[in-house]
Amino acid sequence: MKLMKSEEPLPGRAVALILLLCVPGMRAEPARYSVPEEAEKGSFVANIAKDLGLTGEELLARQARLVPEGEKQYLQLNQHTGDLVVREQMDREELCGQSEPCLVRFEVLLESPLQSFRAEVRLTDINDHAPVFLNKEIVLKIPESTMPGTRFLLESAHDPDVGNNSLQHYSISSNEYFLVYTRRRSDGRRYAELVLDRALDREQQAELAFSITAVDGGTPPRSGRALIRVVVLDINDNIPVFTQSLYKVSIMENSLQDAIVVVVSASDLDSGTNGEIVYSIVQNSEENFETFKINPETGQIRLKKPLDYEETKLYEVDVQATDGGGLSTHCKVEVQVKDVNDNAPEVIITSFTSTLSEAAPLNTVVALFNVRDRDSGDNGRTTCELTGEQPFRITLLAADAYALVTSETLDREQVEEYNVTVRARDEGSPALSVSKTLFVRLLDVNDNAPTFTQSIYTMGMSENEPAGRSLGRLSATDLDAGENARVRYALVLPPTGTLASASFVSVDAESGTVRSLRPLDYEKVRAFEVTVRAADGGSPPLSAQAVLRVVVRDENDNAPVLLHPAPDSSAAGELVPRWAPSGYLVAKVVAVDADAGQNAWLSYELAKATEPGLFRVGLHSGEVRTARAVTERDAARQRLIVLVRDRGQPPRSATATLAVALVDDFYDAFHQLGHDPASGEQPQVAEEEMLTTYLIASLCCISSLFLLSILVLTANTLCKARVRAELSPPSPSCYADGDFASDGVGVGGTDTLSPAYRYEMCLTSGSGSSEIRFLKPVLPSPHSNAEAGLDKDEEPLYHSQTACDREAQPGSAATPFSCQTGQ
Repeated sequence: MKLMKSEEPLPGRAVALILLLCVPGMRAEPARYSVPEEAEKGSFVANIAKDLGLTGEELLARQARLVPEGEKQYLQLNQHTGDLVVREQMDREELCGQSEPCLVRFEVLLESPLQSFRAEVRLTDINDHAPVFLNKEIVLKIPESTMPGTRFLLESAHDPDVGNNSLQHYSISSNEYFLVYTRRRSDGRRYAELVLDRALDREQQAELAFSITAVDGGTPPRSGRALIRVVVLDINDNIPVFTQSLYKVSIMENSLQDAIVVVVSASDLDSGTNGEIVYSIVQNSEENFETFKINPETGQIRLKKPLDYEETKLYEVDVQATDGGGLSTHCKVEVQVKDVNDNAPEVIITSFTSTLSEAAPLNTVVALFNVRDRDSGDNGRTTCELTGEQPFRITLLAADAYALVTSETLDREQVEEYNVTVRARDEGSPALSVSKTLFVRLLDVNDNAPTFTQSIYTMGMSENEPAGRSLGRLSATDLDAGENARVRYALVLPPTGTLASASFVSVDAESGTVRSLRPLDYEKVRAFEVTVRAADGGSPPLSAQAVLRVVVRDENDNAPVLLHPAPDSSAAGELVPRWAPSGYLVAKVVAVDADAGQNAWLSYELAKATEPGLFRVGLHSGEVRTARAVTERDAARQRLIVLVRDRGQPPRSATATLAVALVDDFYDAFHQLGHDPASGEQPQVAEEEMLTTYLIASLCCISSLFLLSILVLTANTLCKARVRAELSPPSPSCYADGDFASDGVGVGGTDTLSPAYRYEMCLTSGSGSSEIRFLKPVLPSPHSNAEAGLDKDEEPLYHSQTACDREAQPGSAATPFSCQTGQ
């Protein structure tokens, strides 16, 4: 197997092929090879690697492959050696019929970079068919009066082979009357003419029989044989005559079946049956027999089947006219088939890449394809275009070979996939077109960084909130796809030496959920900011940052703290003059709360007081003022407990204790301050704990006094009865403490600052007017208080000796008088 001799030398052709591969769009003749038809499978055709100047390794690396023009693959390329071999036996007659040359076209595609070149293999004919006569017996009726030299057209033998292997000549067996001549038609096919060499004599021999042999030019030659039987007829001295020896007609290939092609006409000067003409088609080819039919009486030739210009462009039909006496003549009819635009173009994809990176540069090859139209002339000329506005264009590589390439920068985020429609149109009238749609999907490239929905996220958390509580969620999106769009979140570590705000919260890498890592104290950290990074999964990854601001919400976890009076001191002492009017500023309670907002709003109220109606406290100012004017009846010592409360939920509170002394002058103020048993020796907490004890003691004292009063009243009644019995004149009466009501502070009173005062008075019974003598007040002494062991906040009650008591002492004179002690 070798290249045809008519081709240019191998080095020149290889250079042309390399130029074709290196310069897209360069027109070059295809490489031509040849191989005999019906070559065995695996038969060597050519070495393509040598023609391309490539080694077997390069051919394999570039994934060389064959793309046939038709649907069937007859040839195969060995990628390791570069050998082109036969994959399947090819019958030239089946593939091409009588057409010559018979070419099997294909393309060789190379990748990295993508290149192609055209090649064709010519199937050389072998003598695998013998000539065959359609009829094994040919009957000729010849009048005996036929003159020597008369020619008779015989049925042609059919040989599918071409060239020298086709039918070359005819021969007949030995006989006395006939010779055979081989003639050649304009299309190259040969036919036989039988020539009468000697006059016939029906009376000597009414019928002759001999054989005719058709021989081809193969090596060895093949032949076909048929029997010719000649019937000698009686004299019919006029033969039919056609009006034309050659009829030339043209017909459109889209003519309907049974359409009239042409009408042939012949005449005969004889009369009767010898003048009656019958028309027939001489069966010189099977194709003519299948395509045309003739009316034997009228000579109308009609179509048996539709015509196809792409299969046969010209028909030569031999028509014979025979009269009733057996004389015949013939004429030739040439039928020229006219092409119509009945074949739409075909788009044949030879290479296609369905996925394309969005970062592909301009002029990246997406597909290679050919456009073919089986019509001829303008009907077979095609143009190719793309429909719609898309970032692709078509470039011409060679005759009817195109490449689909990119014409603009691609962006998957704008358009993810394209339906590229290639439309091929011919120049016929009307024009026919065909469309081929290619689906191109763009592969993502990491060219978009994640984007946060907000540049600053603000979230809140309560102070003392336990760790692990969700505060909110960050969200970032990425326009890319797949792993390039997978967003992961992370905190950006702060610079060294700054507040480690990143230790307060964590961010879930997948969901972006923000969670607290530990409880926070609002009083220490009220708000903080961290930087969050969102990075995609591309290579290299792209990222974006956002600021996360976390605001700590205050909780009421701090009780008010007293600044004045100091909480660690005893009850503060304040002096108020007895002439103080209503609204007099006594003191001001000052407190602060470490919380904020409503939790730090403080209100003041008087929780407890010795005289509840004497003082009032400003709700918001904490100022302690007199609610009314101070009177002499008010206790000299007042004890106030002020409650300070915030507005949190639940509220928290603190208390302040104030000791207020009501004084007349500086001496009294010094006396009050110098003898205040509650001047700081007893803690506030102990006083409150002793308050209950004081109340119980007071209740017991009152009960005892009640019983004592009953006893004294009983004794006094008995005493008076006895005295009246013993003494007739009236005598002075002594009145006990309970005979007159006193406005002084009672015994056992608590939380007072005023001492008790007692005065002596005597009344003489029997006097016309009552005489009251006020004596000096009997004041308690510190010594007696200590001896009595009384509480610091209670004042002892001392009874002064009355004149009655002195008279009752031993050794004293019993002067009758009465006495009364009063507070």
